[in-house]
Amino acid sequence: MSSESIKKPTRRDFIRTSGLTVGAASVFSIGAPANAAKNETLKVGLIGCGGRGSGAIVQAVSADPDTEIFALGDAFADQVDNQVKKLSKSKVADKLKVDDDHKFSGFDSYKGVIDSCDVIVLASPPAFRPKHLAYAVEKGKHVFCEKPIAVDPAGVRSVLATCKKAEKKGLNIVSGLCYRYQFSKQDTIQQIHDGAIGDIITMQTTYNTGGLWHKGRKDNWSDMEYQMRNWLYFSWLSGDHINEQHIHSLDKIGWAMNNVYPDKVTSSGGRISRTDEKYGNIYDHFNSVYEWDTGQKAFSSCRQIVGTSTDVSDHIYGTKGTAQLQQHSIDFRDGKTWRHEKKGADDMYQNEHNALFAAIRSGETVNNGDYMCGSTLMAIMARMSAYTGKTVTREQALKSKLNLVPTDLAWGDNKVDDVAVPGVTEFI
Repeated sequence: MSSESIKKPTRRDFIRTSGLTVGAASVFSIGAPANAAKNETLKVGLIGCGGRGSGAIVQAVSADPDTEIFALGDAFADQVDNQVKKLSKSKVADKLKVDDDHKFSGFDSYKGVIDSCDVIVLASPPAFRPKHLAYAVEKGKHVFCEKPIAVDPAGVRSVLATCKKAEKKGLNIVSGLCYRYQFSKQDTIQQIHDGAIGDIITMQTTYNTGGLWHKGRKDNWSDMEYQMRNWLYFSWLSGDHINEQHIHSLDKIGWAMNNVYPDKVTSSGGRISRTDEKYGNIYDHFNSVYEWDTGQKAFSSCRQIVGTSTDVSDHIYGTKGTAQLQQHSIDFRDGKTWRHEKKGADDMYQNEHNALFAAIRSGETVNNGDYMCGSTLMAIMARMSAYTGKTVTREQALKSKLNLVPTDLAWGDNKVDDVAVPGVTEFI
């Protein structure tokens, strides 16, 4: 794709994609210093060369004509090489400028990418997000930060502190919680915030899917390599699927509540189908009840079980009507209905990158730190509740000393926690 064929986002585009998504608790400041002139070529680097990284890096350089893919990093060298092959056949092949000196692998590969680029796409397993984001902000780089941002409370606290530093530096942090950047979702949520359904009474969110990929195990793989190649199934790497996948649903609930997060949660879960050792130590289903001190409740359900029905839906029940977020519609108690009218393209994955690069060019700042941390903590506190069998408050979760990520990352043996047993597993 030639640079002339890519439309450069306008300030109007930026406000549409970002202004409504930031929310009351996040940062949206005007006049922050820009690090790039309008026509300066921005070097974009990708950390984490898996499936999500493949899509995100294409969307990143498609968002701005004066960009190039300059560096790639992953724990595994073969992942980097595979990414180069994919990109060389993609619609942004002309923007691929990665030479051998800018292909980085190993646990410290993120440093090479960050040191050599202007804009960073973070798409490695969630366990590494706090460290990668902290280094990027330390080095003064703008970031697209995939969800979730951590797997434990220690990681959430780290990211909160990093985002405050980014705010002071005028750096952009755009979250991969992509529904916030979908125009149809923005319109529907705005209806709720404007009082269309009245006062919120209760909410229901569901993310039920089938199974996901598994890469097996080769004889020459160490424990650490096996776990990282199959990171979905280890809580220290993914935070379990309530954190890695269902966070999208939980984020919509937090958004509907104007980024006011629940005060406590009672959750249950377990392993019905994922009983084989290859599935690590995560659950295959969770059911949670979130409660706010103001009286609202959210009923949350998620599962990943092969051969089961799929349901991804969110319902916000109010005194005047019910909003269906995935359908972008409202049914009012008086029999009337409202539905978002689609006007033009609305690719939420592309929209979030458009917002990031528009902000960089304009000198305005988007910092999604508060809500990406708030929604991640929602997921973590429910997992902690399900694992222990205890009701967990937001304050308890945020102050918890739980830190799942090994201090010293190295190839070789890596013992993981046993599968959690409610009533036996302790809250930390």
